[in-house]
Amino acid sequence: MNILVVEDEPGIAGFIKQGLEEESFFVEVVAEGRKGLDRALSNQYDLIILDWMIPGISGIEICRRLRDEDKETPVIFLTAKDTVEETIFGLQAGANDYIKKPFHFQELLERIKVQLRPKSGEHMLFTLGPVELNTGTHQVFKNGEEVSLTFKEFALLEFLIRNKERVCTRTRIIEKVWDINFSYNTGVIDVYINALRKKLKLGQDENYIQTVRGLGYIAKEI
Repeated sequence: MNILVVEDEPGIAGFIKQGLEEESFFVEVVAEGRKGLDRALSNQYDLIILDWMIPGISGIEICRRLRDEDKETPVIFLTAKDTVEETIFGLQAGANDYIKKPFHFQELLERIKVQLRPKSGEHMLFTLGPVELNTGTHQVFKNGEEVSLTFKEFALLEFLIRNKERVCTRTRIIEKVWDINFSYNTGVIDVYINALRKKLKLGQDENYIQTVRGLGYIAKEI
């Protein structure tokens, strides 16, 4: 699960990032409103945590812009504002939930889990050709036969499938799947991609994970 945190207080942002990563979330932190809005509009996140008062543009404006663009990503406001009127104002802007500072991490975590819980009729199954990936059971199948993947192989495949039909650069992959700086040797990605293709038994006529020369990889239906 990918979470965007828009928070300008380094201590709070670091606290949230560390805690969520320990719970196996992929977390991206942005400290400025306009940059946060740009990321939220251009990238795919499962949930966004928004501080109300941030430099650039406010969390309220970011939330409104997302809803105006028909982005349905769950938004949780994280703010020191605590009056009933302010809470209602935030929810009317399109927020899904509202948590007040100071807060306990466990409370934030539970609120996140509520927002990420599959809605009625939803499932956690993603497909790529004959490949099925279930995020709920952490299983992968090809043509009905289960494929055993390591934790990182599963995370890499999930990232590619969630971004299906979009180029995933090596820099983006190393940052989101390995959560390390882009200066790291991204050649490790090629090793894992080859392992995925081999384990999934993707032949020449099953080019579902394609190399984009000089950039990275893309998962495509063929």
